[in-house]
Amino acid sequence: MLVNFIEMLQEAKQEKYAVPHLNINDLEWTKYILEKCNQLQIPVILGVSEGAAKYMGGFHAITGMVKGLMKDLNITIPVCLHVDHGSCKENCLKAIDAGFTSVMIDASRYELEENIRITKEVVEYAHERGVSVEAEVGHIGGAEDNIVSTISNATLEDCLTLYNNTGIDSIAPALGSVHGFYKGEPNLDFETMKEISDNLPIPLVLHGGTGIPDDKIKKAISCGICKININTELQSVWSKAVREYLEENKNVYDPRKIIGSGEQAIKTRIEEIVTLFGTKR
Repeated sequence: MLVNFIEMLQEAKQEKYAVPHLNINDLEWTKYILEKCNQLQIPVILGVSEGAAKYMGGFHAITGMVKGLMKDLNITIPVCLHVDHGSCKENCLKAIDAGFTSVMIDASRYELEENIRITKEVVEYAHERGVSVEAEVGHIGGAEDNIVSTISNATLEDCLTLYNNTGIDSIAPALGSVHGFYKGEPNLDFETMKEISDNLPIPLVLHGGTGIPDDKIKKAISCGICKININTELQSVWSKAVREYLEENKNVYDPRKIIGSGEQAIKTRIEEIVTLFGTKR
């Protein structure tokens, strides 16, 4: 059964660990993630970007696929199906209507007042249907951005204002992380991170978890991070394994063998991530 993330993240906040948010890109990735997390008996949030949703056929196709895999694989762990960086209200509502149990509405590119207006509309629709909502404050950029810049970082005041005016269930404050691989050393604002966590009752989310050194991941969790998003890292280990397989097996053309050659790399990295996050089993 699919669930929203409220209970799993509130428990993580209380007990100081992080729940993995692992992006899915196709059926195989979804299957690998579900199998490994079920083996480890830890909760998982399956993240779906709008680009991945389009690639996989749409929100209804993904919901059907995930539910079917969970039934056929006898998955017994809590699984949350989550829209990652929903760019507009309309797409979030489409995902909710298709059976997603959680959405992130990312209106951080707007001024705070407009961010609040859009986010509040999504929250009202989602909460009526038992769906959890994540929002963002500040700007979490890509690897091409200047990661030492603090111009777009979140503040406690803005986080409180967004929370108090929307009723969101978790918040992703921009505090120095970026999506993709880092160019240089990640510069996370742990002081503000802890300040926000201490003053908000909802869990904090860290985007751009790939490439952050282990010691900084652990410090972020100690400062209140309860959910960490991983995508590029799994893509990287999978693609490396597939390239090595193809180099050694030049005559193979079966897509199942090609795609499946990266299975163990993904599963091994998931176990390492879960151990680092201290995710409760």
